[in-house]
Amino acid sequence: MKILYVPLDERPCNIKFPSLITASRKDVELIIPPQSLLPKKKKPADIGGLWEFVLEQSKNCQYAVISLDMLLYGGLLPSRIHTETKEAVYQRIEKLKQLRKLYPQLVIYAFQCIMRCPHYDSSEEEPDYYGQYGENLFTRAWLLNKKERIGINEEEENKLQGIEIPSEYIRDYENRCEFNLSYNLHVAGLVKDKFIDTLVIPQDDSSEFGYTSIAQKKVVSFINKEKLERHIYVYPGADEVGSSLIAKAWNHYNNHTLKVYPFFSSTMGKYITPLYEDRPIMESLKHHVRVINGELVEDEKEADIILAYNTCGKIMQESFNQLESQDLTYTSHRNLMDFVQRIESYVNRGMKVALCDSAFSNGSDLTLLRYLDEHGLMDKLYGYAGWNTNCNSLGTVLSTATFSLDSISKETLYHLAYRYIEDGIYQAYVRQIIVNDILPTMGLSYYDFKDKQKYVEQEIRKRCQQYFESFEFFNKYKFKIESIYMPWKRMFEIGIELK
Repeated sequence: MKILYVPLDERPCNIKFPSLITASRKDVELIIPPQSLLPKKKKPADIGGLWEFVLEQSKNCQYAVISLDMLLYGGLLPSRIHTETKEAVYQRIEKLKQLRKLYPQLVIYAFQCIMRCPHYDSSEEEPDYYGQYGENLFTRAWLLNKKERIGINEEEENKLQGIEIPSEYIRDYENRCEFNLSYNLHVAGLVKDKFIDTLVIPQDDSSEFGYTSIAQKKVVSFINKEKLERHIYVYPGADEVGSSLIAKAWNHYNNHTLKVYPFFSSTMGKYITPLYEDRPIMESLKHHVRVINGELVEDEKEADIILAYNTCGKIMQESFNQLESQDLTYTSHRNLMDFVQRIESYVNRGMKVALCDSAFSNGSDLTLLRYLDEHGLMDKLYGYAGWNTNCNSLGTVLSTATFSLDSISKETLYHLAYRYIEDGIYQAYVRQIIVNDILPTMGLSYYDFKDKQKYVEQEIRKRCQQYFESFEFFNKYKFKIESIYMPWKRMFEIGIELK
């Protein structure tokens, strides 16, 4: 089985993760564009070269999983800062129609993000002015949208009136939001016309009110009007969608519906709205299971996979908070040891368990990893993830479970180790040490390593290896971190070469 895969961008989460997820299946081949055609952070991809690659390589594939942010704008970050004309983007959409006409047997799964609006000042992934006015742009839209929908109080009205943003920045940002939304709707129309079989429209950094909420409402209205609910999915996420659609292709190819039985580490877990998302965990779970060609079941005996879902007790925090300022409700509203012992019980009964670790955002629950290791469970899981957002982790875990379902192979163990290192050891622990204790002493910062990037990468590698060696899981398999690299020259994510 061959799947053409055009990623959202060039980072490991969008290229390496899908390859790790599918590695346990020798009968699956991902056809991925060469690095030379892909973007470099804000520098757009070679869009013409990518389309040539897609049109040529599709002839040998049964499925195509394609990022339209990549093929229309040149990548995720270019989609947020571009100055494209509608004529140029329309011509690229015509190539999508050409793809369908050339290969009518090709099953096409596409995804295209609603343009995000983060709630903080940073131009790292947005236009330059977002570094000074980002929080104000978010807050202004959030309050205006809330005022229109349900009303705001006097304090909020005063805050709204006090926000000052140069009009040209508001105009530039809103024009691009409208531009991108017009193509969200245009591409949704291609599903109606059967040029695309399934479309995912994910929301990165979504919230209850504001620009993303306004766009979502218009997209959902179009979907409802055209009766496309079975073919278009709108939910929080972004970097995991490629993996989810690759899993969908595998399940569709094998005429298989993955049956998933979830259980949660806390009573309120399924009702909590995670950071950076706009809905309760359970509502996102329904979308993520369906999009991979799966089904939630209420009887664990019917399940292909038991989904152990680690959530916060009541209040969700960033992963670095667990080291010094973890909220009391992580223990008062959650029994983590009971959760791990339940996983152990399922494993001992011969059932297959995958674990979504969403107790914190931007990193794993370190106490959970310790408990898993003490119970000898780290190599008994059919999938694990605890990175960035809840939906990033959820889509990754379900995709991994799809491909590892037959057995926990050497490739599955490798992927588990990769996730324990990046999601847990790096994101939740080592990253904070480097940021707080190492970078300041050298005059470096989160986004600026000057000429010391290799040194920083070596420090990360050394500390991750040392921490990993404290696990019995490591002692059993002797993994070695050969190198660490930071593709976007920042502390947020890393790539790992693991042996």
